[in-house]
Amino acid sequence: MAQKYQAVKGMNDVLPAESYQWEYFEGVLRKLLADYGYHNIRTPILENTALFVRSIGEVTDIVEKEMYTFTDSLNGDSLTLRPEGTAGTLRAVVEHNLLYNATQKVWYMGPMYRHERPQKGRYRQFHQMGVEALGFAGPDVDAEIIVMTADLWRRLGISQYVRLEINSLGNKDERAAHREALIAYLERHVDILDEDGKRRMHTNPLRVLDTKNPALQEMANAAPKLSDYLGEDSRAHYEGWKAMIAALGVDYVENPRLVRGLDYYNQSVFEWVTTELGAQGTVCAGGRYDGLIEQLGGKPAPGIGFGMGMERVLLLLQDKNLLPAQRGVDVYLVNQGEGAGLYAMRLAQQMRAAGLSVVQHLGEGSFKSQMKKADASGAAFAVIVGENEIAAGQAVIKALRAEIEQKTVAAAEVAATLAALKA
Repeated sequence: MAQKYQAVKGMNDVLPAESYQWEYFEGVLRKLLADYGYHNIRTPILENTALFVRSIGEVTDIVEKEMYTFTDSLNGDSLTLRPEGTAGTLRAVVEHNLLYNATQKVWYMGPMYRHERPQKGRYRQFHQMGVEALGFAGPDVDAEIIVMTADLWRRLGISQYVRLEINSLGNKDERAAHREALIAYLERHVDILDEDGKRRMHTNPLRVLDTKNPALQEMANAAPKLSDYLGEDSRAHYEGWKAMIAALGVDYVENPRLVRGLDYYNQSVFEWVTTELGAQGTVCAGGRYDGLIEQLGGKPAPGIGFGMGMERVLLLLQDKNLLPAQRGVDVYLVNQGEGAGLYAMRLAQQMRAAGLSVVQHLGEGSFKSQMKKADASGAAFAVIVGENEIAAGQAVIKALRAEIEQKTVAAAEVAATLAALKA
């Protein structure tokens, strides 16, 4: 017997019984994004490794431990499966000069790859939807980003299950002053740091404060706060952002230890979190990255965006029974007898041309077995043709989900009759 192959660990198939849930969620997202004036951008799954090292940061967990990187055997280039969507999107914006005398609001959706330990809501291939608003200095666009995500939760029915946390990371000089004070503080507590903390202390000290180690929480809580180092402009931006969010009716919690795991953020950062899926999990997160476009070779321009873990949102929708039932087709076409297959196929094309979804029975099968398949298909109606119907140029319409009298109608009237019965 030939070997059966399985999907790569941490990379999952989406089967027909689940794919309709994805299609529903994606449809809600596309409508939301169109309502806010965002346009789709599609970039390659593979990028040059240097792009992610430059943008995400060389000493981040993603670059150090989680990227799928390989050498191209044709030319020796180092290539990486994208671990997130912002870097590739901004690379495309810079490469194609999309910000020339213009602002841009773009969105992307697709698979990302990180070599993590697979667990509920965390996979090695996962799907991310993200937006990037480029050329806007804010804080009004920062507020609109928050309002848009809050609007999405409302449309999906999960507003009560998520919480918004926000913080300000200030500008480069303010972070440098805070970093110096933080490193000095951590050096005084080096004896209680775990190995991860010691490794990050001089390379990425902000991430030490984001520790999940319970033994380090008291030390992290007493560390110098970045908010104490914010200058007048950064503080005004942050206060303006908070005031607009509050005025627009979105509740939030300030979290001074919210730093995000990517090096390119500055000023406004945020996370939407939930505790409904076990341990607290982030379902959507983002922030401002005003220096990243210049860092990737473009002219200086502000930007803000977010990424959303689609699997995590779907898990929440499934947990709360908020996904619609799978919609069946309109018609299952039962056909039996000499010439019935071709007659039924022509009839099916007429119905499809009229906007009806039709599954035609193909191959052999008794009338009884075909009717069982019609019922199991979820179709609203069975249209039945046999030798008698062919001879008379007719078809039988039988409702499968409602108490409607069976009808025999001319073949040319089948589509119109079904449309009237559906109305």
